[in-house]
Amino acid sequence: MRIGELARRTGVTPRALRYYEEQGLLTPERRPSGYREYGERDVDAVHGIRTLLAAGLNSAAIAEILPGLPLPGRRRPGPTCPELLEGLARERARITRQMDELAAARALLDEIMGADAPSEAIRRRGASNASPSRA
Repeated sequence: MRIGELARRTGVTPRALRYYEEQGLLTPERRPSGYREYGERDVDAVHGIRTLLAAGLNSAAIAEILPGLPLPGRRRPGPTCPELLEGLARERARITRQMDELAAARALLDEIMGADAPSEAIRRRGASNASPSRA
């Protein structure tokens, strides 16, 4: 199938499909005319890419993890690839760190917003975070 058909079947724009190819996530066959030729495995790959992107992974992480994903209909119970599980665990830890940082930022905003004098709360906070060399 050509890129337009793959885009239609997956709900992804042709531009995004070309980007996935640039990132090494898709490797379509090339016709002598230069047109990309996609197969059913590419439909599955695009669904996997979209799922991993939605989970917060970047294209470099997906490039590592995607080869370890079992194809639909071939899934066995339990872990199928130790490298896949390791990669997913790394990404989960990264996301957890980001969530912790965002929660701290939200708590700081709540503190500032709840202060009687927000500008004083900001000054006080800034002074307590300043290093001795900056004071």
